[in-house]
Amino acid sequence: MTLVRELSVACHNIGVSLFIIYVVVAVILTATLAGSAYLDITREEKLVDTLTGLGVPEEWIPGLGVIKLVGIVGLLVGLVVPAIGIAAAVGLILYFIGAVAAHLRSGDQNIVPPAMLGLLAVAALVLRIASS
Repeated sequence: MTLVRELSVACHNIGVSLFIIYVVVAVILTATLAGSAYLDITREEKLVDTLTGLGVPEEWIPGLGVIKLVGIVGLLVGLVVPAIGIAAAVGLILYFIGAVAAHLRSGDQNIVPPAMLGLLAVAALVLRIASS
């Protein structure tokens, strides 16, 4: 049995729709991304210090916030248009793979925040596919 099918059966057994779970995950992820995007776009000092320490050019930081905003819009539009939600989740997964790689490449072992957000994006992807 595939993971998606097992997830669907488990949710059915407890009376919860996969779409409702997708909505919850998407809302948690978008709220977190909104805060992070705000810090990027406003170039919050501690964040800038952290990212430049990872080797990210300072001029890229607002653009990273815009990428997160695009992901937010995609996840929310994905509530109505599944293909957009799927594309947004894939984009966010790739973004956070890059973030984890940037941390590791610089020798920073603090990968939990980007890894957790990446895992939330994976959950959003699986749930959006399963609920379509």
